[in-house]
Amino acid sequence: MKFVICEKPSQAQSYAAVLNAKKRQDGFFEGGGYVVSWCFGHLVELAAPGAYGEQYKRWSRDTLPILPDVWKYEASKDKAKQLSVLRSLMNRADVDSIVCATDAGREGQLIFQLVYNQCKCKKPVQRLWISSMEDSAVRDGFAKLRPGADYDNLCRAALCRSQADWLVGINATRLFSCLYRGSTLNVGRVQTPTLAMIVCREEAVSGFVSEPFYTLEIDCGSFAASGEKQKDAEAAEAVRAAADGRDAVVLSVEKVKKTAAPPKLYDLTTLQREANRLFGFTAQQTLDYTQSLYEKKLCSYPRTDSRYLSGDMRGTAESIIAWIQNDMKRKDGADFSPDVGRLINDKAVTDHHAIIPTLEMTKADLTSLPSGECDILNLIACRLLCAAAPVHVYETAAAVLECGGHKFTAKGKTIITDGWKAIDDAFKASLKNKPESDEEVTSLPELTEGQVFPSVTASVKEGKTSPPRRYTEDTLLSAMETAGAEDMPDDAERKGLGTPATRAAIIEKLIKSGFVERSKKNLTPTQKGVNLIKILPDTVKSPLLTAEWEQKLKLVERGELSDAAFMDGIAAMTRKLVADHAAPVEEYIALFAIPDAGDGVTKRDAIVGPCPRCGSGVADRPKGFFCSSRACRFVLWKDNRFFEAKKKKLDKKTAAALLKEGRVFFSDLYSKKTGKTYAAAVLLEDTGDRTNYKLDFNGRDGK
Repeated sequence: MKFVICEKPSQAQSYAAVLNAKKRQDGFFEGGGYVVSWCFGHLVELAAPGAYGEQYKRWSRDTLPILPDVWKYEASKDKAKQLSVLRSLMNRADVDSIVCATDAGREGQLIFQLVYNQCKCKKPVQRLWISSMEDSAVRDGFAKLRPGADYDNLCRAALCRSQADWLVGINATRLFSCLYRGSTLNVGRVQTPTLAMIVCREEAVSGFVSEPFYTLEIDCGSFAASGEKQKDAEAAEAVRAAADGRDAVVLSVEKVKKTAAPPKLYDLTTLQREANRLFGFTAQQTLDYTQSLYEKKLCSYPRTDSRYLSGDMRGTAESIIAWIQNDMKRKDGADFSPDVGRLINDKAVTDHHAIIPTLEMTKADLTSLPSGECDILNLIACRLLCAAAPVHVYETAAAVLECGGHKFTAKGKTIITDGWKAIDDAFKASLKNKPESDEEVTSLPELTEGQVFPSVTASVKEGKTSPPRRYTEDTLLSAMETAGAEDMPDDAERKGLGTPATRAAIIEKLIKSGFVERSKKNLTPTQKGVNLIKILPDTVKSPLLTAEWEQKLKLVERGELSDAAFMDGIAAMTRKLVADHAAPVEEYIALFAIPDAGDGVTKRDAIVGPCPRCGSGVADRPKGFFCSSRACRFVLWKDNRFFEAKKKKLDKKTAAALLKEGRVFFSDLYSKKTGKTYAAAVLLEDTGDRTNYKLDFNGRDGK
């Protein structure tokens, strides 16, 4: 009997159907020689600092750095039941081997391995590694299960990534939150360099000083020609006066035939960028929509960094393209013989190939899809069609004219063969919100050297230099992908900040933590985000340093760098970070001070703990304990019926315990019903809209 462990219930249900494991039990399926169960994403995670000693339960710089010798893991209470199910199934006498069937990537491998280790299982492991949830792909994958040992290095890289994030996040967050006691300052190995880029761009925008410039133009009747830009208005006017009413003579004409190659297929990052530009989807929305399509068997695995297909995909790609051309009734350039060979590159495909539709799409009712998923599937289908279509061919023309002793240039472009551009243009024209055209195609008339245009009209157009554009998710994803790349080795396999699978979550975390705000499509730093970058050293905010770590993680994954060597480097950096920052920088202390709501006086000691919603500091105010972030509405009211009925006060000490531990123990709570006192813990429950309290009678001794 094989025990198949999946990443989530929906995945387990699909695999169970293919494997004929139709008998539904409590937490698993069984049948056909298989037991199929699931995790709920990260079922087992790194333990909190308090698990390594009582001294770490309280935030203090004196206890830093926290560098565990042996890493501890735990399951959250809401997932403990499913972990128990998995443990019992692993220990079943009739289960002789385990199949890791979580998502085929670094995080999927980590999810499985932590559960396997936590359950102390020793049974042999095989790995299911597929890029499609289609029934045929699942059957083929189970027929070709790979030895689990083949993925040991992938597991090591995954463990290194999670442990490095823990070390940097826990130590740096506590360090700077303790030094600048105004609020919780979340610091992350990848999120902080990303925030630094957003802050740097905002500084460039706000510090930009626009300057005027002047463009000379002569009107030759059927076309216009432009002169050099001038910074001085008087100089521009002098050129205009010299050319106005004079004859313009063609000095030279140059024509060049050019081609624009079809775009490559989508990896996750390019799909997220395009969906943001065309539909306004956030990176996380695009990932969620694509993941849902994958689970519905309508597209291939989304978390890929490849833009090519492997050789064994040729026949499948040809069939899908033929269906898109015919059955989706696409026009405007869709009738062509596809060049599928252009999409094939085995060397450029590592874990997964590019994102493409699956053959399941040819049988599905696409009209029943949610609009967001439909948009993404159409975008992926259009890209597959474009990638296999003929090249776009055009001719550029540039003519240089002389008028009044000054030179002017006219440029034009003529389309020779539309090729893939016709498909792309037709798709964009079908969208409800049509994107701006990349460029306006204007052709020049036939011009010959020496040709004269008499008495032309000259004019001056005034313009102003434009500031850099704020980041959108499209441009930020591009910047994250290439951050530090110019300083990395040419043969570096992974460059930039994060991975395609993690970048969306990083952006969302920055917004949730109150460091970044969305304004339409733009991403702008909050004052809290700007202040954080001011106080942090380059060690934790350098895109290059983090990009180097990503490259080293790839080396661990390939077995070219030991996990111990990687973690030694992270630990050394953490020790130095703590040693170098023994006290706050005096000029930055006021940046995180919180005004007291009662008297308007700044009180840095007013913070009692972290906000459970946004991570900012919760301040002690006259009427309650309020989150210091204006965008967050979290509050614990001092005057409340729950504590009043039990003859207790919600004081600073009680609030601090509730915020840090989520619970506080009382040995003498009053009961209106009996008139006596009793022992119980009060638990804080926050729904996101309001706060509630409830009693827990387990552990009456206060533990």
